[in-house]
Amino acid sequence: MTNHQILNALAGNPAAPAGVLLRLLALDDHSIRFRLSWRETFPDEVAETMLTHPDRRVRRMLAESWTIDPELRARLLDGPASDAFAVGRGPNPYRMAVPPLPDWAYERLLTHERDMVRYETLNAAGVPDHVLVPLAGHPDPMFRQAACRRVWHALPDDVRTSLLHDTDQAVRRVASLWVMHEDEERTTELVETLADAWQLGEVVERGRLGRAVAERLLAEGKRLPWLARNPTLPADLAARLAHHEDPAVRLAVAARPELSEEERAAIDWEVGPEDRLDTLRWVWDARTDPVVLRRCATSAHPWLRRSAAVCRELPEDCVELLAGDEDFAVRLLLAERHPKAPAELLLDLYLDDTHRAVSMLVIKPQFPAAGLAARFGEAADPRARALAVGDPEATPELLERLSRDAAAEVRAKAAQDVRLPVGRVVELLADPDVGWAAAGNPVLPVAEMMALLDRGGAPV
Repeated sequence: MTNHQILNALAGNPAAPAGVLLRLLALDDHSIRFRLSWRETFPDEVAETMLTHPDRRVRRMLAESWTIDPELRARLLDGPASDAFAVGRGPNPYRMAVPPLPDWAYERLLTHERDMVRYETLNAAGVPDHVLVPLAGHPDPMFRQAACRRVWHALPDDVRTSLLHDTDQAVRRVASLWVMHEDEERTTELVETLADAWQLGEVVERGRLGRAVAERLLAEGKRLPWLARNPTLPADLAARLAHHEDPAVRLAVAARPELSEEERAAIDWEVGPEDRLDTLRWVWDARTDPVVLRRCATSAHPWLRRSAAVCRELPEDCVELLAGDEDFAVRLLLAERHPKAPAELLLDLYLDDTHRAVSMLVIKPQFPAAGLAARFGEAADPRARALAVGDPEATPELLERLSRDAAAEVRAKAAQDVRLPVGRVVELLADPDVGWAAAGNPVLPVAEMMALLDRGGAPV
């Protein structure tokens, strides 16, 4: 354990007062400053200091923080002109909603003199619909493209029609991507104009294919795995691909919606437990149809079951069925994506697998907590003993004992618990393996925090 690890953990301590945080900010340490920028609690004094900090990297961290008040992020627009780029781009956390800036900030960003600021703002996460919808009539085609791409669902029919006939080819193309699933003519046009562009795969997979263009794509051998996934590909043409030399093509054919289970089984396909497969589009499009979801959940093909597992509308009996699926990816996707995934499924995945994704399951609302102390307080597996700390009914005696556990991960979990006596938390600061965990405990006295700063060489 290093002083850097201690101070980094201290930067995330929710009880650290402004005086502690300001000393940490004074350190010229990128990772510690970054940790400060995504605290959930932020004293005004610290926020104001970051807002006017002479180091633009600190101000950029503030602009990219998803926990700081958006009003504060917007105030960076009153500082150096270069900060506007970072404000426009904003935060982009994984699978988390980004709170929007105030409307006045978007008005300034979208009329900014620099093209890149306007571009980043148009593509930033969290921009609300009511800001983007009016841009469908903007004189700049870049703005109209953004409206097409991001808020097509909120545009009136007459505006959509206008965009489909826009004078700018790029705008027409983006608009056409929204209607190609029901329009053969536009699909054909997109196949022609996109040629070898990266979007061609999406068109070939999702567009409504006329027979002529389907036969041409098949003959040319273009994007065959995508072509085989398109539900509008005529069945006789799809059958020609059932024995293709490329296993990705055969796999796609076997996952087509019109096939029976017997027909799927007749194709030579294989799916490994670690194979990454995107959700089948035809399953996702039918996610509100319980008949389709039930058929997919009971299929022998794991791709269909994986695709059903990510749908929140999956019937409860199918949730129970997939919770016991033999395919690891089905169980993991269900645990990650379905709000009613059984608590025991999350627990089993966490304890019995080493896949990097299972470690995130403990933050799910349905992850069990009650009763874990009795179940795992004496368990042989240190990961299980660490879970015992999270039981709201864990006794002080158990927490004290686990804070002295032979496994560092168990001691670390106990060191972070606010129920652990303050004296024991302070003692754990000296533990070379878990001192960082104790430094992040909110019950740590401010005097101890200051002592850590002194030892770490933080400026006064």
